[in-house]
Amino acid sequence: MVRDPVCSSCGRPLRSPENVCPQCRHSPHQIDGIRSVVVFEGPLRQAIHHLKYKGRSSLAEPLGSFLSAYWRGGPLPADLIVPVPLHAARWRERGYNQSTLLATQLSRASGLPLIEEALTRIRATAPQITLNAAEREANVSGAFEARADLVHGRRALLVDDVCTTGATLAACSQALKQAGATSVWALTLARAP
Repeated sequence: MVRDPVCSSCGRPLRSPENVCPQCRHSPHQIDGIRSVVVFEGPLRQAIHHLKYKGRSSLAEPLGSFLSAYWRGGPLPADLIVPVPLHAARWRERGYNQSTLLATQLSRASGLPLIEEALTRIRATAPQITLNAAEREANVSGAFEARADLVHGRRALLVDDVCTTGATLAACSQALKQAGATSVWALTLARAP
């Protein structure tokens, strides 16, 4: 489990009771905050890989229960849940969006509406897994578009499976805020160590 103290911005575990990690002090994210349930390692890492790359969509329910438990312990400011979208080509290849499956579980537990159409990936991007932090940021810059009619004046909670550098979440947040979202927080199942 990711436990306090964590960076108030990106949710990265801290070794001391500082409020903000060195990375966020140097280069702040375009998001109000990111929180993650667990560290991306061990059996959970393997389960997420099976969900994401091996077609094991049935894992979304037990993995989503971790998000729900986290939410019950400390809800984040939100009026609606928005899963991080896949590009249409990636969706056709995979057959589902793992973030949407996880967000569905959280929506059921929290009572917050899940609005898949609020955010669209308008440009295909290279897989982030092989890219460094700067390349990740450039890769997803301008890749998302949000619908103002669904998010304007509302607090959005982004849901994704893993946060590595936060580049994807920041790009999604930028699109949502440009469409009028009043705040954007993110909750991910796992965070890179």
